[in-house]
Amino acid sequence: MTRPRNDSFLRALLREPVPHTPIWVMRQAGRYLPEYNATRARAGSFLDLCRNPDLATEVTLQPLARFPLDAAILFSDILTIPDAMGLGLYFADGEGPRFERPVRDAAAIRALAVPDIDAELRYVTDAVAQIRRALDGSVPLIGFSGSPFTLACYMVEGQGGTDFERVKTLLYAEPALLHHLLDVNARAVTAYLRAQVEAGAQALMIFDTWGGALTGPAYREFSLEYMTRVVADLPRDHDGERVPVIVFTKGGGQWLEAIAACGADAVGLDWTVDIADARRRVGDKVALQGNLDPGVLFSTPAAIAAEAHRVLDGFGGGTGHVFNLGHGISRLTPPEHVAALVHAVHAYPRALS
Repeated sequence: MTRPRNDSFLRALLREPVPHTPIWVMRQAGRYLPEYNATRARAGSFLDLCRNPDLATEVTLQPLARFPLDAAILFSDILTIPDAMGLGLYFADGEGPRFERPVRDAAAIRALAVPDIDAELRYVTDAVAQIRRALDGSVPLIGFSGSPFTLACYMVEGQGGTDFERVKTLLYAEPALLHHLLDVNARAVTAYLRAQVEAGAQALMIFDTWGGALTGPAYREFSLEYMTRVVADLPRDHDGERVPVIVFTKGGGQWLEAIAACGADAVGLDWTVDIADARRRVGDKVALQGNLDPGVLFSTPAAIAAEAHRVLDGFGGGTGHVFNLGHGISRLTPPEHVAALVHAVHAYPRALS
């Protein structure tokens, strides 16, 4: 397998010299783009869009047609794994994802099993393969999954955006039961990401959306430990090329040193972290991804450029930086402001070698 013609994203993750700082944007295929909304309307629902490889390919490519981004990311959802476990994923209008059958007792948790990826999640791997073909060697394709702990939060709570009352009760009152759930999730995430690599993903990202809600000791035991297991069990080379892995814990800035030691190639930073301080703390152990405040994109092109340059200056010279937002792009973001951001990052002269 040869690298894409624009391989700056992969090179940055591996801390190799790059011609420019590469940039992609979390949720870059999404509701801020009118063409995405039109495709989603044709699909009928968000889940129908995810489950249709043709349409998933279409929306994955839409931001690349607008902006000279340095990577594509599979269009899917982090909750496909628990849905494949039979929990009944659905999306309530204005309320985000929910599960019809959350797991809230020992019997339900112990009945969970790693899904057959080829049977239950074939629509995802088919989309990966189709997107890779459509990219035609232009830029790399990122595959992804939710972290074992983040998936457990949704599976136990039944939805996101909660105070984590149920999952924290389980964590403190029945830790062995939560460990069982996390073990199943870790094995499922590993199998899922392996299948994405086999289908054509050239880099992987683990989204630990809710790890930052934990105490330090609980984070290490219930979130980081399982991501470390997943990373250790992933194929790091495929068809003669390295497959870099990014780990992103939202709210995890206080644990950067521990995250950098988990075996991943890169650590994602949310916007609350000072990137210069992060680089001082982790040195050259890993690449860093991030970390513009998504709210900056509501401002003006001049302000966007100034803030992007502040992040770039904070990282400093050398290699190992992938520019991104500190979390997903808002659906209210003007697309032309994303264009201004990409231009600001690519055009900024820096010591990259």
